[in-house]
Amino acid sequence: MYNTILVATDGSDAANRAVEHATDLAAAFDADLHAIYVVDTTRYGQAVLSESSGVLEELKERGEALLEDVATRSDVDVTTEIRNGRPDEAIDSYAAAIEADLVVLGNRGLGGGPSAEVGSVAERVVRSAGRPVITA
Repeated sequence: MYNTILVATDGSDAANRAVEHATDLAAAFDADLHAIYVVDTTRYGQAVLSESSGVLEELKERGEALLEDVATRSDVDVTTEIRNGRPDEAIDSYAAAIEADLVVLGNRGLGGGPSAEVGSVAERVVRSAGRPVITA
């Protein structure tokens, strides 16, 4: 049913639930598992990031640590990817590039408040993805 699964993480509780779900599905279907972390350059503004390479490097290091955690927690091999840009666009672009059969992501990330049912990134991915999406 699923040959290639993509999971997106930002370290939030919802993303951690998505990682657990994606790793279980990958193991059950013997699917390739890819994990992506997106440095949200739209959140901080290009001017801030271009003036301070330290901020960009810190965000990238955070992503590397989160992706390493995904790989460590999984019973299957995980291909990891870090991208810069708008998260929904980067997730969708990478899903298309790897021909993912399924995208799994948290229903709200670090930017979503407790009253938000579905975060803006999750909503945009669901609306734009040309493939099934599960939110956790």
